Amino acid sequence: MPHRQDACATMRLQMKAIRLTAIGSPLEEHEIAVPAVTEADVLIRVRAAGICHSDAHYRAGVSPVKQLPLTLGHEVAGVVEDIGPDVARFALGDRVCLHYLVTCGVCEFCRAGNEQFCPSGEMIGKHRDGGYAEFIAVPERSVFRLPDEIPFEQGAIMMCSSATSLHALNKVRLRVGESVAVFGVGGLGVSAIQLAKQLGAGKVYAVDINPRKLELAERFGAVPVNATTGDPVAQLNDLTNGRGVDIALELVGLPLTMRQAVHSLGKLGRAALVGLSRETFAVAPYTELLHKEAEIIGVSDHLASEIPALLELARMGKLDLSQGVIRTVPLVADAVNDALERLEDFGDDVRVVILL
Repeated sequence: MPHRQDACATMRLQMKAIRLTAIGSPLEEHEIAVPAVTEADVLIRVRAAGICHSDAHYRAGVSPVKQLPLTLGHEVAGVVEDIGPDVARFALGDRVCLHYLVTCGVCEFCRAGNEQFCPSGEMIGKHRDGGYAEFIAVPERSVFRLPDEIPFEQGAIMMCSSATSLHALNKVRLRVGESVAVFGVGGLGVSAIQLAKQLGAGKVYAVDINPRKLELAERFGAVPVNATTGDPVAQLNDLTNGRGVDIALELVGLPLTMRQAVHSLGKLGRAALVGLSRETFAVAPYTELLHKEAEIIGVSDHLASEIPALLELARMGKLDLSQGVIRTVPLVADAVNDALERLEDFGDDVRVVILL
């Protein structure tokens, strides 16, 4: 198998990247070196990179990055451009998407399939350079083949929002017929609604304040709950005939919605907290947890082992991210910064993807 293409783009010494250079400041466009490829690395020509709400948190300092300057972007899909000599599963030209965690593969957490806790693990776009660039290099074990049926822009965002939604549903042990309330119909929420239904949920409720997003949720089969027209907990209580919901997914990262997710639970209910926040919220232990034997479950990232099933669902058309979900922008600093501003303002965009 050839290691390097003759006269290909990988021979370029420089590439364009959109980088975070100072916390709280707009991202900047830079020319930086094309990543070097070591023995077990795969170099990917980026075709699509999702702009995630987490990226807005990194820019704002809500969640700290490792060092600056840094190329953001942890939702990446593209084409294999070069491979190290030890790479066995991929060839030049393969369509791929990336598991955003780069881990050692041998520690107790990696061996147990909980690689998000790998002591030496790094997240692309947070701890090491990510996909807001023309090229990115990662170890082979972080690379997954992207089926031809899945467009690059959908493959990119599936590597965070969809994968994390699936992990959250796995963590809360969703059982067939159980009701699910999804707090926040952004990128995570659109995937969570569809995945909950594919996993056998009964009624799925979508809670948001944005009418456009609620309309989108309804198109995917969720019962819309508009939090601007009344207390969403009371609305969910009415919709479930006073039982409360079995599962609540909090995808926003606000103390208010975290409390609402916990309050919405019925007996033996489980609330998964996914959204990032620096703030705390109060819980009444007896009435909200002990009396119901309810649970609050933290969700951190997702697992490589969950990605193949996710990709198969999308390949079969059971996860649809095409209907008004994605807006695309070029690899230009102003366009990326504008998308991050909209995310911080909880605007109409569900997902924005840089398309190269």
